[in-house]
Amino acid sequence: MSWNGDGLATEQVRRICERARVAARRVARLESETKVAALIRVAESIRSRRDDLKEANQKDLKAGRAKGRGDALMDRLELTDARIDQMVAGIEEIAGMSDPVGEVVSQWNRPGGFEVGRVRIPLGVIGIVYESRPNVTADASALSFKAGNATILRGGSEAISSNLAIVSLIRDALEASGVDHNAVQMIETTEREAVGALLKQNDLVDVIIPRGGKGLIRRVVEESTIPVIKHFEGICHVYIHSDADIEMALAIAVNAKVQRPSTCNSMETLLVDESIASGFLPKIASEFSRFGVKIYGCSKTAGLIAVDSEATAEDFSTEYLGLICNIRVVSGIEAAIDHIETYGSNHTDAIVTQSYSAARRFTREVDSSSVMVNASTRLADGALYGLGAEIGISTDKLHAFGPMGVKELTTKKFVVRAEGALR
Repeated sequence: MSWNGDGLATEQVRRICERARVAARRVARLESETKVAALIRVAESIRSRRDDLKEANQKDLKAGRAKGRGDALMDRLELTDARIDQMVAGIEEIAGMSDPVGEVVSQWNRPGGFEVGRVRIPLGVIGIVYESRPNVTADASALSFKAGNATILRGGSEAISSNLAIVSLIRDALEASGVDHNAVQMIETTEREAVGALLKQNDLVDVIIPRGGKGLIRRVVEESTIPVIKHFEGICHVYIHSDADIEMALAIAVNAKVQRPSTCNSMETLLVDESIASGFLPKIASEFSRFGVKIYGCSKTAGLIAVDSEATAEDFSTEYLGLICNIRVVSGIEAAIDHIETYGSNHTDAIVTQSYSAARRFTREVDSSSVMVNASTRLADGALYGLGAEIGISTDKLHAFGPMGVKELTTKKFVVRAEGALR
């Protein structure tokens, strides 16, 4: 059946969701050993077939260059040997993690002769709508499967060849392990109608997780009749406090901006305490110059160093995903926190300080999913947190907040045990 046409797309998506619902029930009752063995087989398949993946990825890269896609998107799209190794390592780490399904989270006795417990269970069917990064295909599939869920993937058109190649390997490995391969499915069309159809399958799909640009996520939020876990953008800050170790501050600010600027946890705005600005700003400007970082500065910043542009409120609200950094001189920690409250996105924010009281206040008052003390914002990552990998970073507080690993892809149900207890 062709995907062309809204009606046909809806019918095809419906069938995928129906298969996923059946597979979800089967995966939910798999023994932990079976899931581990299947994931190890997936990892080995990706490792041994890397040349096939890179060949498919080259098709996407060639198409991206022909369409004049920007450097940030092309960076997210590319599958290097190092990134394939990271995919494999992430899947193996997920395989080795404790199985959350069936974990008794808490348990207590109640008057009347009954016991109440809370037990982890899978979410069910998870729809993941994403752009650019092919590694999301592997990470999301492995995390979801480990947590006992079925996954429906809909990647962006720019990575279609890479995504299809990865999903094919995953499904073959699951089938070879005696597992329903419909636990991982991909909507193969790049037609927009297919996304709209998926977002309306609330009787079959339990949650939607979008990953991508603000436009994609806004569309998902506006159209979905299914609960959505999301983050719109990563407007991340590093605040250099008056009591900061200057060399440490320089290293953290540079790492947060230039280590991989195309990611959502890279720094977009550097806040500098006015008491140290005259000494610190020339040093960070020199470091940024080495890496080609453009500086958009406030008026106080422009009075101390050369800037490429004067920073505006719109700039402070922008996720650049590139080598541009806002710099603002602030009067102290309260002004820094106020700036983050005004312009931040509840993603990741950091303070560099040797003051315990300042660090304590910052971590208490900054309402972000990850708050760093003397650490780069680039550390906000599920794999680095020990989650194996992440399916995304949620800036919602329901149902998860921050990097989402295996446990965040489960929920909890009550189990009550008794010997004939009555009300």
